[in-house]
Amino acid sequence: MIDFSKLIIIVTLLGGLGIFLIGLIIMTKGLQSLAGDTLRNAMLLFTKSSYSGALSGVIMTTLLQSSSATTVAAVGFVGAGIISFSQSLGIIFGANIGSTFTGWIVAIFGFKFDLGTIVLPFIFLGAILKLFAKENLASIGFAIAGFGLIFVGIDTMQEAVKGFENILTPNILPSDSFSGRLILISIGILITMITQASSAGIAMTLTLLYGGAVNFEQAAALVIGMDVGTTITAAMATIGGNINAKRTGFSHVIYNCLSAIFAFLFITPFITILEYLKPGFILENSQISLVAFHSSFNIISVLLILPFTNIFALFIKNIIKDKSNNDINNFNEEFLKEPKIALNITLQTIIKEYVIILKHIETLLNEKSDYKRMDMKEVQDILNITHEFIDKIHIKQKNSPDWAYLVDLIHSIDHLQRLHERCEEEEERIICAKNILELENILKQFYTNISNSILAYETNKWNNIIKNSEKLTIDIEKMNQKYREDIANKIATGELDVPDGSDRLEAIRWLHRVSIHIYRINYYIHKAILSSGK
Repeated sequence: MIDFSKLIIIVTLLGGLGIFLIGLIIMTKGLQSLAGDTLRNAMLLFTKSSYSGALSGVIMTTLLQSSSATTVAAVGFVGAGIISFSQSLGIIFGANIGSTFTGWIVAIFGFKFDLGTIVLPFIFLGAILKLFAKENLASIGFAIAGFGLIFVGIDTMQEAVKGFENILTPNILPSDSFSGRLILISIGILITMITQASSAGIAMTLTLLYGGAVNFEQAAALVIGMDVGTTITAAMATIGGNINAKRTGFSHVIYNCLSAIFAFLFITPFITILEYLKPGFILENSQISLVAFHSSFNIISVLLILPFTNIFALFIKNIIKDKSNNDINNFNEEFLKEPKIALNITLQTIIKEYVIILKHIETLLNEKSDYKRMDMKEVQDILNITHEFIDKIHIKQKNSPDWAYLVDLIHSIDHLQRLHERCEEEEERIICAKNILELENILKQFYTNISNSILAYETNKWNNIIKNSEKLTIDIEKMNQKYREDIANKIATGELDVPDGSDRLEAIRWLHRVSIHIYRINYYIHKAILSSGK
């Protein structure tokens, strides 16, 4: 006969877990909408080495409350060729540390304070903001409502676990032995695979520990398994990805498994050290002890592997070898089967083509340039191939990041084609501009903008470059209005003849048109880069 009282307790526990999970999802979506692009941009800007990458990974995961979002962003950026494989490793390592922050919130506020009722007005406030506010305020409302639901979920699980004395006890679960811990780790992996969020599993483990359904050693083994389970999302993100995306995702799996081995061996030493420092602390503060264990083995694991990042990267490269070629137009009809690959290849190609044209313009501005002038007909052939390929990429879901990614690339290639036309058909305009004294200062700004745009791909300082590019277009437009009047007056007084005056006007028009295209290309390439990491 079914014992409905026990069934109700189990259902309540699962319902509380569900509320927690929904709250976490809502909060993460709100935070991503509010600051996702800003954090992705910061990640690109500050990731210069494995150490800075690790710090970026910690910060982004802590603020977004999603190690999966951080890892997927790293996989996307590597796949798009924006950061190197070695740089992405630091991000992945750091994401593991950032993912422990949720456990601290749950352990400190969820169990030390009774927030289940207190947060209800905040959930209402968040819902009102989401329904009636716009843009950032709506995202803040979503985040607030999600944050509140997290504690409602914890409170629900706490109530349910009070009746678990006869349903689940430490004696029912595998014993604290070598094989027992391995079984519990496997259970932890399974829980994370189902929930797709290690934070939810850790919250449930903390609740069970709080109710005495599991002991500390069993809880620690479960948490280790949940850390390993987070690699499933990263592994799935690499399906159909290019070589670097596959390497990044596979590295996440390998690293977490190595970290899990260390954590498995670290359980007993951790307990011994903590008991030595403060006897009885684990028994009195089991939830804090568990999240301290979770943070400790992740921090130590990262500190141990960071000095060997290059060796680790070489190991992964030897396992997953690159058999592709690196030609500028590395297009293949097979890529179209996986839109993400097609988009990444197109982005890489557009950036290369853009840099080629920028370098060509720099040679027109500076005869002593280190770059070489290009045959514009050959460049047009390359652009045509890219255009033909992007025409074959089709995204059906308009609300997906890949849709925005594709639209940004279409805008980029359109402005790139028009920039090419300015260089191919109106090259004499810039030669004329160089001989006009009144344009000397604006030409210096124009040259600086070209040089900085060339470096953008290496420095990832897109925000400054976009801002400066936009300012340049505004400055040239303002100057154009005054300059036209001056030229007209000089023609009227006979200082200039009409052909010479027309050439001068065409020269500043050329600068204005080209500056607009450069600004828009910088803007849309940057948007496409951020979309590649979503």
